[in-house]
Amino acid sequence: MWHQYRLQLKPRHRGFHLVTDEILAHCPAIREMRVGLMHVFIQHTSASLTLNENADPTVRSDFEAWFNRAVPEDEPYYQHTLEGSDDLPAHIKSSLLGNSLSLPISNGRPNLGTWQGIYLCEHRDHGGARTVVVTLHGE
Repeated sequence: MWHQYRLQLKPRHRGFHLVTDEILAHCPAIREMRVGLMHVFIQHTSASLTLNENADPTVRSDFEAWFNRAVPEDEPYYQHTLEGSDDLPAHIKSSLLGNSLSLPISNGRPNLGTWQGIYLCEHRDHGGARTVVVTLHGE
């Protein structure tokens, strides 16, 4: 059986944010699936998704620090600057991390590792609400 949900994540400041529970709250059909796949896609070019550590918040702040150093703002060779100094770096960071995740479903939940959670990676200072499409397929 197929199910698809389009949801808006609440606006967040720049950084890496755990959104696993927020996403699952909008996908009630997953609770009925014994086995399947969950595809999560973000419809934006300046935010991304990744799967990583869900216990220690310093991992998320370290991610933010590393990405800001790896892809700095205000480089003189950037041409795409009309939307602010954080815009082009946000596009680059989004391309590095990606716009989707495919996760296994087991017994009504994503079958994640003990310390894994879904991150919304907000790369803009004020990105606003982010739209995510979740597609479930399973039995």
